Amino acid sequence: MAVQSYRDLDVWKLGMDLTVQCYTLTQAFPKQEMFGLTSQIRRAAVSIPSNIAEGQGRNSTREFLNHLSIARGSLFELETQLCISERVKLLDTKRCDGAIEVTSRIGRMLAGLRKSLESRVS
Repeated sequence: MAVQSYRDLDVWKLGMDLTVQCYTLTQAFPKQEMFGLTSQIRRAAVSIPSNIAEGQGRNSTREFLNHLSIARGSLFELETQLCISERVKLLDTKRCDGAIEVTSRIGRMLAGLRKSLESRVS
């Protein structure tokens, strides 16, 4: 079945799930973190499916690839912020590891999608 919309992409769906997970994780963060790690984690998480959607909606494969690259950067940013949250004891190891596991899966999916799209451009 051909992809008709970004909503058909499994990587977008998982990115949406991760975003919800990150909102849930950060709800327990202290109020003084609202404009610190809470905001950073949420923004990075939202950026992942948002860039996948925006890229798929663009007019060219090259533009889609560029947005997938941005999504990947946001994914790495999110992983770093989750690790920082664990180190400063805002997240316990089990919850952090669960979220990192999802980011790893998304990373593999993004790499696979990029490889598929790059074969069309070459």
